[in-house]
Amino acid sequence: MPEKRAGHPKNVVFLTCDASGVMPPISRLDPDQAIYHFISGYTSKIAGTEIGLGIEPEITFSACFGGPFMVHHPYVYADLLKKKMLQHGATCWLVNTGWTGGPFGIGKRISIGHTRKLLNAALSGGLEKVSYRKDPVFGFEVPESCEGVPSEILEPANTWGSRPEYFKKYDALAARFIENFKVLAAGCPPGVVDHGPKRLSGVPAQA
Repeated sequence: MPEKRAGHPKNVVFLTCDASGVMPPISRLDPDQAIYHFISGYTSKIAGTEIGLGIEPEITFSACFGGPFMVHHPYVYADLLKKKMLQHGATCWLVNTGWTGGPFGIGKRISIGHTRKLLNAALSGGLEKVSYRKDPVFGFEVPESCEGVPSEILEPANTWGSRPEYFKKYDALAARFIENFKVLAAGCPPGVVDHGPKRLSGVPAQA
């Protein structure tokens, strides 16, 4: 019955857990970036959620965030997602609940309280009223402020003891993304890969 049917979502949320401690806690993706990240499906396997996994998290890529269950090439689903996002004006967010201040073993997990405030602000439209910076590695947009969230958390480089070490680790993660996408690129239009990360040639200047 029509009255039992919900409306179309205005926000799409990808959830990841970055154990390397370099990704922002929340990022705004344009539709093409959403396709790339949906196809990549980056996260980390965490102890207690995977049989036989040790204490240290393990970086993994699972296409469409559910690779084993996808019948078609991931691009089929990603393209459908993009079309729906454009049709209904939905915004895509990449929410990271992993580490900050360093990788696993050095940094600490992002506060669940901060994650909730960021997600609530995204869903309520609060993040539409703030300024953004462009991430130097992935190119997506990162809010520079959010009520109730320390500003340094929003730029992870500021939470590390060494800015060069941070970007060295971030560049290494970019390399993992690029290598993983090589096995998926054959089923995607040529331009899709252009919306992924770029390798760094040095430490970006502070804003």
